[in-house]
Amino acid sequence: MQRSAARKTSKADSAGSLACVDPALLPDISKIVIDDGKPVDNIYSERQMRLLVDSLYASWTGPGEGRPFLALANVGLFIAEKTPPLVPDVMLSLDVALGDPRERENLTYFVWVMGKLPELVLEVVSNTEGGELSEKKEKYARMGVPYYVVWDPEKFLKGKQLNCFVALGGEYQDCEPWFPLAQVGVEVWNGEYQGLDEPWLRWRDARGNLLLTGQERAEVEKERAENARKQTKREKQRASEAKELAVQATKRADALAAKLRSLGVDPESP
Repeated sequence: MQRSAARKTSKADSAGSLACVDPALLPDISKIVIDDGKPVDNIYSERQMRLLVDSLYASWTGPGEGRPFLALANVGLFIAEKTPPLVPDVMLSLDVALGDPRERENLTYFVWVMGKLPELVLEVVSNTEGGELSEKKEKYARMGVPYYVVWDPEKFLKGKQLNCFVALGGEYQDCEPWFPLAQVGVEVWNGEYQGLDEPWLRWRDARGNLLLTGQERAEVEKERAENARKQTKREKQRASEAKELAVQATKRADALAAKLRSLGVDPESP
């Protein structure tokens, strides 16, 4: 999208698009602190965020043909100029595309710049102090974010590992780990990712297939290419063996014909 900033498309209404307003009335972005320099919680959390963002860009076709999306990790979500941002571990916003990253308005998620709220925000629990199922949950609900996911692999919050919510009537209600507006879901997967063998939260598509990371896709393609190479080799080997059998059969037929002739029998006579 050749614009200086990320903008909505005609389908952005699914998460509360903003009406066109006089640019003069928009907040002064130059005065807003968008990066506090704080690191992510821990290595697992960083890996989990990367896994979720990576797999969307590597394998997801998006919510529909021609519909762009943004998947962001640890980026501020600003709903108003003087309202402190929330910083979801991961957020997914449909029908927006990133504008020129050299411009300040594209360095974080300003709702008035993007033109809409993200469809989904996700928090990875790494201690008991984040308020993921209390304060943060209430704030995201007030914002009007359609889906909220809390992934608590260590059960710090003394409940389920995976909590999924949908906004209904200004509040969050429990829902299944499938999000119709986005046409994507999540599931728990046990395996190794970048050196850590842990339970991970993964995206899945409408058919229940995991969305693969770039590395996983490369490995699948490598395996497919290797299988194709082996299949070609086997076919060549079978063709060579068939050719050799034909040659041997011809030699045996010639030898038999020669023997018959030596006995005075014409092998070609009816």
